Amino acid sequence: MNNTIYELANEVVRLLKEKKLTAATAESCTGGLLSAYLTAVPGSSSVFELGITSYSCRIKHEILGVDSKTLDTLGAVSDKTARQMADNVRKKACADIGLSVTGVAGPDGSEGHEPGLVYIAAATESKIYVKELNIDPLGRNYVRESAVLELLRLTVKIIKEELK
Repeated sequence: MNNTIYELANEVVRLLKEKKLTAATAESCTGGLLSAYLTAVPGSSSVFELGITSYSCRIKHEILGVDSKTLDTLGAVSDKTARQMADNVRKKACADIGLSVTGVAGPDGSEGHEPGLVYIAAATESKIYVKELNIDPLGRNYVRESAVLELLRLTVKIIKEELK
């Protein structure tokens, strides 16, 4: 387990507890890694509502409610897909913040995208934040861990600045 990521996950859980908030996750290329880090923190069950790993577009549509038009025109690896994944998992779980990640971990490309292209998103009731990451494709695990690290950093910032 990466200590830097675990420390950030610990901070997210601490902030959520402190502010009496809950979170839910929707992951694709990270395959549940974000959820694994969050739930590795003792006491996370009081703030973690739901985690969905959705590799296929069918599941992104049927379970996470990503618009089929979005998937057909932009694909699974897009800012709009990440946005809908985060917002819909938040709503599905009745959570205060929904977190999502979708992209290409590698080693091969997908949907015409090179490895390392990842979109992360965080949705609150009032706003959705989306960030495009172009991670150096040094390996599949490196891309996955880097995406989780960046999403946890974004989450800490949102909790501290918006969810007061």
